Amino acid sequence: MGDTIEQRLADLGVALPAAAAPAANYVPYSRTGNLVMTAGQLPLRDGKLSATGLLGQDLDVATGQEAAKYCAINILAQAKAAIGDLARIKRIVKITVFVASAPGFVEQHLVANGASDFLVAVLGDNGKHARSAVGTAALPLNAPVEIEAVIEVE
Repeated sequence: MGDTIEQRLADLGVALPAAAAPAANYVPYSRTGNLVMTAGQLPLRDGKLSATGLLGQDLDVATGQEAAKYCAINILAQAKAAIGDLARIKRIVKITVFVASAPGFVEQHLVANGASDFLVAVLGDNGKHARSAVGTAALPLNAPVEIEAVIEVE
């Protein structure tokens, strides 16, 4: 792709927020060698959760996908804070998607697509990654989705 990551973000109507500060005794990302690992990112939009509740009870898959997209946006904000320039991302190695799920909800993988599709739209082949999608009873602040990432950088 000849255009820049920043241009692709703009084309998608996305302005990266400032990287969120940690809410407790941890760092928002850590780097070892050419890997950056993000702490779990919530679906914050303009400083507030984009949605709250359990998938399959309070929220539908489409709302979960949108929340996952905001988690991915916040992952890129952390990556930019860690490395300064998103063009230094060689690839997204893996994301782990935690989905707050009502009993019987089994579409965590579809919720995770909101993040995966966004990362590929922004980063092209460098955004393709391994992934786990895990259902959980609850997440911090009643968030519906939380995602952590491993990113290879130059």
